[in-house]
Amino acid sequence: MSENRSKARHRRRKTAVVFGAPLALGAAGVMAYGTALGVFGEDAQPKASAATKAAATTLTVAKDGSGTYATVQAAVDAVPANNPSRVLISVKPGTYREMVKVPSNKPHVTIQGTGSSRKDTVIVFNNAAGTPKPGGGTYGTGGSATVAVEADDFQARNLTIANDFDEARNQSLSGHQAVALRTAADLVLLDGIIVDGDQDTLLLDTAAKERLGRVYVTNSYVSGNVDFIFGRATAVIDQSVITLKKRWDGSSAGYVTAPSTAADRKGILINRSVVNGDVAAGSYFLGRNWHAGGDATLDPQTTVRNSTLSAAIKSTPWSDMGGFPWKDDRFAEYKNTGPGSGTASGNRPQLTDAQATGQEVADWLGTWNPTA
Repeated sequence: MSENRSKARHRRRKTAVVFGAPLALGAAGVMAYGTALGVFGEDAQPKASAATKAAATTLTVAKDGSGTYATVQAAVDAVPANNPSRVLISVKPGTYREMVKVPSNKPHVTIQGTGSSRKDTVIVFNNAAGTPKPGGGTYGTGGSATVAVEADDFQARNLTIANDFDEARNQSLSGHQAVALRTAADLVLLDGIIVDGDQDTLLLDTAAKERLGRVYVTNSYVSGNVDFIFGRATAVIDQSVITLKKRWDGSSAGYVTAPSTAADRKGILINRSVVNGDVAAGSYFLGRNWHAGGDATLDPQTTVRNSTLSAAIKSTPWSDMGGFPWKDDRFAEYKNTGPGSGTASGNRPQLTDAQATGQEVADWLGTWNPTA
């Protein structure tokens, strides 16, 4: 392909994703700014187009019996295998204490809360990696997920997905990783949701090492303390708030990301977002390189750009993991602001303007344009 044709295609791809304004630092500032824009209020409900609503089959879930199903999993189970078009699982406000799995043979599923706030509809459970399974053994990290998505073209909107495993009361348990949401699929849109946990909150995976798994998270909140955005997916966290939480003993220490990216893939991109939390200054890394299973062929990647970083972020924000030097992998920043940002150095790589043009949202998503 000629250079001119390549550049033209690159420009066309970048126009596919619509960008908004960056968020301001601090929870109050974020909410005031986002609410003024009409795109990021705490109680803002994502809007689907009339055409989308008309095209979707709708299954209603309600704890009070006013819906067709009383649990979210029952509605998922009712979706036909290999369904060819969108199925909307409309979940009325309430707390649904259950584990939910969307299997790989049920694509095009949307789970959407119907409340006025994303806090009104909550799916929560409390398994951890070391939690014993009824049939023997333990759940493991991936198996601990409150919601597990293995089907392509999945969407979650206007709800909270949480793992409330109590680490303080389970110190004797081996394996405290407790996933709230696990995705292992392609074309996953998470819009206007809260994903809450402590260690390993949001696992962004792929169906297999050689499979592509693109995830776009927007207008959302993700909270945790250790490796709480992690996995091998090609994932974008855009216009969202990443909240750092203290550990079970009240201490401040942790890592935002732990990518395990294949060498020929894009990893984790945090774009136009806010990283903050009620934790000590200089106590959190932006990430560390996870070579899952000791796989030296992996090339973990996290890029944090055009975002506001609180004082909680270390001046040397990247860390080694499992004996692999982070400097041998792909970690960088670009035009971040706030007290936790810093200038370029050997311990704090910054993209040049030219490099940054190849690390934008459209470079992660390719031809996919996430919509409602």
